[in-house]
Amino acid sequence: MTEEKEVRLRAVAAGISDVGLQRDHNEDSFAILNDQELYVVADGMGGHRAGDVASRLATDAIVDFFRATAVEDVTWPFHFDSRLSEEENRLLTGIRIANRQIIERSTRLRECHGMGTTVVGALFSARKRRMFIGHVGDSRAYRIRDGEIRLMTRDHSLVNDYLLAMPELTDEQRSELPKNVITRALGMQDHVTVDLQSDECQQGDLYVLCSDGLSGMIDDQEILSVVLNTPDLQDACRRLVGMANEHGGEDNITAVIVRIGADPSESSGAEAAAPSAAEAGKTGSAAALGGDAEATGVAPSATPEAIAELPAGDEAPAAEAVAAEKDPAG
Repeated sequence: MTEEKEVRLRAVAAGISDVGLQRDHNEDSFAILNDQELYVVADGMGGHRAGDVASRLATDAIVDFFRATAVEDVTWPFHFDSRLSEEENRLLTGIRIANRQIIERSTRLRECHGMGTTVVGALFSARKRRMFIGHVGDSRAYRIRDGEIRLMTRDHSLVNDYLLAMPELTDEQRSELPKNVITRALGMQDHVTVDLQSDECQQGDLYVLCSDGLSGMIDDQEILSVVLNTPDLQDACRRLVGMANEHGGEDNITAVIVRIGADPSESSGAEAAAPSAAEAGKTGSAAALGGDAEATGVAPSATPEAIAELPAGDEAPAAEAVAAEKDPAG
């Protein structure tokens, strides 16, 4: 009896960022790095339009680090943590470097003082058949499997901390808790604690990374329904953003969807041709990417969306929390 060969998995992703209906500029950013199977969403905050600087710094810093360590895995200037996997170390280090760069920029430039950003990153390993997730703040990661949706991250928010400490609070008491206050973000302290976890992947799994402009406007079951009923990932991202705007669009909205499927190169032996370099990585414009291309997206002021599409644990201990209030107007 011959043993059935295990199917090699591959990630395919799409992303979109939208300014929403009540903001005049977008402080969200996202990045999709195909050759590394890396996906990042960041939601910036800070006065004088510095939130968009912080979120873009975060996505760029993480992408740059992964490019620099594509051949040789290093974690400099941080020590390699032997308790963590290679993938977790890389994800952790990329986020820590982003935190350092944001703090350096906010210290150096007066207009950037006090800026910060949330971040959620997902790194897929086809060899290990696992998705590694790291996050800081209230940007989320969901997994959809077998018709069910599961929140993979825990919001680092004042509301969530209260509910964990006092689960007996009544609905009325919960409604009085301050909103828009996060207790952990990049740019707040020299040391940032990143929650890490890994998830064993199955063929057909879908992962949704998003800013709170999406998760705060539509509930988990609505996200599940849209993603399950929209096979095209780019269309699914558009529908999620459209639904959030239909519910008021109170914040910037960013969504990245990652599908885990069989690697077509094993059966076809051929890859789709990649577009020209000029099409890749544009900010505030649509791009369809393939091969080893990178997509980054930030929707600029008064423009509808930035779109990018391409083929493509164990929780860390909590640290000291620092409260940072998200600007309700920007």
